Amino acid sequence: MPIQDLTPQLRTRLSRVEQAVGWFITLATLLLLGAFSYYIYHTAKRKGWFETKVPYSTGLNNAAGLKVGDPVRLMGFAVGDLTGITPNPPYDAYGVTVDFRIKQAYVGYIWIDSRVRIASDFLGNRYLEIMKGEDGAPTALETKSGILVLNQAAAEQNFNEWKKKVELEDADFSEQAILIESTNRLNEVLRANSALYYTNLGSLKPYWMVPFEPSGLSDRLEGVVNMVGVALPNIFRLTNQLAAVLSNAIGVTAELKTTVSQTQPLLSNLTFITSNLRDPHGSLGDWLVPTNLNAQLERTLASADATLKSAHTTLDNTDTNVTVLVADIGRSLQHLANLTSNLNSQVEANTNLVSAISASIVHTDELIQGLKSHWFLRSAFKTNKPPAGVNDR
Repeated sequence: MPIQDLTPQLRTRLSRVEQAVGWFITLATLLLLGAFSYYIYHTAKRKGWFETKVPYSTGLNNAAGLKVGDPVRLMGFAVGDLTGITPNPPYDAYGVTVDFRIKQAYVGYIWIDSRVRIASDFLGNRYLEIMKGEDGAPTALETKSGILVLNQAAAEQNFNEWKKKVELEDADFSEQAILIESTNRLNEVLRANSALYYTNLGSLKPYWMVPFEPSGLSDRLEGVVNMVGVALPNIFRLTNQLAAVLSNAIGVTAELKTTVSQTQPLLSNLTFITSNLRDPHGSLGDWLVPTNLNAQLERTLASADATLKSAHTTLDNTDTNVTVLVADIGRSLQHLANLTSNLNSQVEANTNLVSAISASIVHTDELIQGLKSHWFLRSAFKTNKPPAGVNDR
């Protein structure tokens, strides 16, 4: 029905409905635009679109799994994102240059000794992770006028100068000691003269960070699998040897069981013997020495005891007799000593006694010789000679 055919009341109501619908659509559109703007604002704030970011770069030999826009992590937080992955010329030290940006709030954690490494989760997803600095000066400073970035070329030049000075000061320093001392002196210079070594953000190239590129989880798992593959033949050989040992053990146990069954009667006899040993009437002594032999042995021991007592008495008497005999011999010797002493005294008193006795002996010998030569007594001193021819037989 055409609108001009409507009554004035219907046309008035229709115009009011149209106005209400228009206001509703307008309000809904405004709410939708507000919600969309709020979402965009918070997304931009969350991703740091309104924050100042400091550019950095590093080198990698393998950028597999990395793509532009991936988050960069520091201490477990997403502090930036990847901005570029560019392959290097064939003869460069690193195969790929990776550019990334770090939010202003986190640049104070990145010092000149910080490193970049490739980390991966359990599923093998790789991402960049910045290792927090431990010693040195920050690579960027937040000031009232803005962000100031360390002039890396000037810092490296100053570091080389300090390194030469340290080498000249003490030639006994090791290479590591020289690097540590040079770094400490450079840090003191950077802190004391920050205005000379830090410049505006837009006037320098991205700050280069030394990479630390450990093998990924998949590479480590592949290495483990390779090691297991190498070790499997030895494991199989070991299991075969173990199976052979178990088979031998089963045979030994079977033989041991047979041996135990064979030694069972011996154990029974041994048990019977040991039980008899505990019985006084069936002990080992009664077995070794029977009753009749025991009686004879007692009589023999009694006779031996009597004999020993008699011998002891005889020895006591003999000891007494010998003592008396020795005492008598001692008295005889004492008398003989007195006799010889008296004789000695007489000889000493009569010095001519020995000469008189000697003269008497000489005269007696002369008398005997005279008697032998006297014709009357010569026959008395004849020597009896054996008959002729006796000695010739």
